[in-house]
Amino acid sequence: MDETDRKLLKALQRNAQMTAQDLGEHLNLSPSQAGRRRARLEEQGYIRAYSARLDPARLGLQVQAFVQVQMESQSPEAARAFLRLVNLRSEVTSVWTLTGNSDYLMRVYCSDLAALNVLIHEVLLPHPSVARVQSQIVLDHVKQDTPLPTDHG
Repeated sequence: MDETDRKLLKALQRNAQMTAQDLGEHLNLSPSQAGRRRARLEEQGYIRAYSARLDPARLGLQVQAFVQVQMESQSPEAARAFLRLVNLRSEVTSVWTLTGNSDYLMRVYCSDLAALNVLIHEVLLPHPSVARVQSQIVLDHVKQDTPLPTDHG
């Protein structure tokens, strides 16, 4: 990967709808060269997907929360069962495994506090693999998700 590839990735993170023409102008390349570079970076797995960022509030999702889950058991079967559950829940948008007291950290979006309460008390806590759930409600998202840094080795 060279400096031009890094600039291409940075540009696409800001606007994934850039055409080969747009990329070529931005990188001082012909559209065909820019398109071939983008295709190569896609094939090599640097670019995993393209998506649109939606406005949660416009969709009626008024509550964002981070939910930490501590598992009752560390068995692979318990983990698979729990992950099957959360993969079925559209309000769970991200799941990370962690070190420390919690096993999982989830980002969830709900329509209101009642919906968050249902998710925690009627979905997560009753699951036999779950020992403890702790949630933090987001008051304000002061720094939006930003592009990944591309300017290192």
